[in-house]
Amino acid sequence: MPTAGTSTKSDERRRAIVAAAIECFARKGFYGTATHEIADRVGISQPYLYRLYANKQALFAAAVDHVSVVMTETLTAHAPTSGEPLAPEAALQAARDGYAALVADRTILRFLMHANCAAGEPLVGQAVRGCYAKQVATVRQLLGDDDAVRNWFGAGMLDNVVAVLGLADIDEPWAHVLTAQ
Repeated sequence: MPTAGTSTKSDERRRAIVAAAIECFARKGFYGTATHEIADRVGISQPYLYRLYANKQALFAAAVDHVSVVMTETLTAHAPTSGEPLAPEAALQAARDGYAALVADRTILRFLMHANCAAGEPLVGQAVRGCYAKQVATVRQLLGDDDAVRNWFGAGMLDNVVAVLGLADIDEPWAHVLTAQ
């Protein structure tokens, strides 16, 4: 039985709101997105949205937390299950393949970039730092040591630039350098 103040319907609404928030925030960021846009997208009133989330920061933080869980699940799902440790290069490639699958539609990637930009907001910054902490722990588990974690994040930042700018489709020497074509 649900605890007082919760219900299956409100849980479903929360999930729908977070999904809509990720879409909206990915397009226009924390500062450019109005909560009424998210409420309209879900088909609820803005006051109802505020019954479920105290303010826009709390909603954005919930979206960051959701994306963090999705990232962890995606990375671990792409990890080899043979039981044998992979060579560092193979482990890194498996993790990068998982990340590439995650950001293929660019929504999550754009959302994460906006999350980094909004980290100056107290609740958002706390959620973003928690997301990074979770990802560092996940990548360390998958790849082994701190150097591998730093290499992963460095390669990931380059992958982000390549994906957001669509560099794979640009036939220019500088783009070839960044895409290793």
